[in-house]
Amino acid sequence: MSKIQLSPYVNFQGRAREAMEFYHKVLGGKLDLQALRLEVDGALIIASDGHPDYPATVGDNMGIALGGMDKERLTQIFNDLTEGGRSKMPLATQPWGARWGG
Repeated sequence: MSKIQLSPYVNFQGRAREAMEFYHKVLGGKLDLQALRLEVDGALIIASDGHPDYPATVGDNMGIALGGMDKERLTQIFNDLTEGGRSKMPLATQPWGARWGG
């Protein structure tokens, strides 16, 4: 069975850089401000500045990003998790090679 990654994906509505710099200061790790990703001890936090079509609201400003390399397994998990719900990002191969969706 291949490794999958579940990561918090947080909409900071225009303050993602500030938030990620704070988390980096407190937690350490490797910060990629261009991608708004902070890796700390095997964990990953992903940030967003939001989008005008999806303004942050209390209770809806955070999601879980699912990622990994096993296309079949990820597709099954993604489909099961989104059944009866909604996805803001379809499961797709990203520039770094892994498949991600949220």
